[in-house]
Amino acid sequence: MSADADQADVEKVLAGDIAAFENIVRRWQGPLINLAYRFCHDRGRAEDMAQEAFLRAYRALGGWRKSAAFSTWLFTIATNLYRSELRRIPQRTISLDDVPEPKKEPKDSRPAHAGEETRDQAVRRAVLALPAKYRETLTLFYFHEQDVAQAARSLGVPEGTVKARLNRGREILRGKLPQLLAELNLRESQ
Repeated sequence: MSADADQADVEKVLAGDIAAFENIVRRWQGPLINLAYRFCHDRGRAEDMAQEAFLRAYRALGGWRKSAAFSTWLFTIATNLYRSELRRIPQRTISLDDVPEPKKEPKDSRPAHAGEETRDQAVRRAVLALPAKYRETLTLFYFHEQDVAQAARSLGVPEGTVKARLNRGREILRGKLPQLLAELNLRESQ
């Protein structure tokens, strides 16, 4: 349904109805901000980067080939912009060892699903600590549910490269996660 709405709105914009672009922004603003946030981990910067992605998409709207999904085309523009932006002004990275400890809560106040939250927290921390090429690939594939072909187009690399990065990224995570989970479980039990 979104694909049809995207195509209809693009055709309206190209025909001169500039206001139709607002529908595209409304539909894709959340996903583009979320993607940018996963790249930079700063809400304000993510919003600025998403706004710039929309500007670039608007300017290049006539270049969208309808053979590709509009969402893939838009995410490719956004991903390339976000990667360029982070090369231009790199994000401050911190080691997993330097991440502050979470505040301790009384054991009775923890929700029943605290174990799941701990695991999810450990996975997110581990993904954030990955080298950029693996982090970007895993983010698109798992957090933004793009398939290998879409992720490859978004990153501008061959599908085989995406598969290799997914495999290597998962290997790195398998090595780091047991240690992170053990540390988090030890903290919880104290």
